[in-house]
Amino acid sequence: MRDTVEAIPTEVITIADAKRGDIGTTAERYATAVFDVLGFDAMTVNPYQGSDSVEPYIRDPSHGAFVLCKTSNPGSDDFQNLRGGDGAALWELVARRALTWNERSNVGLVVGATFPEELGRVRALAPDLPILIPGVGTQGGDAGESGRLGAAVDGTMAVINASRQVLYASSGPDWREAARREATALRDAMASAVGARSMAGMG
Repeated sequence: MRDTVEAIPTEVITIADAKRGDIGTTAERYATAVFDVLGFDAMTVNPYQGSDSVEPYIRDPSHGAFVLCKTSNPGSDDFQNLRGGDGAALWELVARRALTWNERSNVGLVVGATFPEELGRVRALAPDLPILIPGVGTQGGDAGESGRLGAAVDGTMAVINASRQVLYASSGPDWREAARREATALRDAMASAVGARSMAGMG
């Protein structure tokens, strides 16, 4: 894994999709392993245990955390859609709390492409936070729609993840070309949607 990270150009942000979540002392060690040993720039973290379990990942402004908000898996409804006394769903409360943790401008959110309505709502709640958007392709999320709903008004802040759709585009000898075609098609769909959103925001 360290070799893979080292092979990525330094101008490309690397995110460890580890979904770590533990008490502060254990989180310290996870942060050291992911940032200092493996060399990632950011990682996904589970906020369930509260601010002290997230703080070690965002203490250094040169690193950051993407906080699980509304995840792309079907079972996310079990807890993330539960509503409190004010009617807000748990994922909405997470988005609001993440804003208070963003003192060093290094906190983002994770919202699945498979829940476009929630994605749009999170963008409205957190207009300036980056959003990591998994679930495009194999899980059923649409790249263009995710770009349109998840990007900030200026077309930035949407980090759309596509893995299996690209990795397994072909199992034959043309796998390189097939993966490139899929990646290029996804990039173009996202760029078109985000560009349209940006133009609408300027109007």
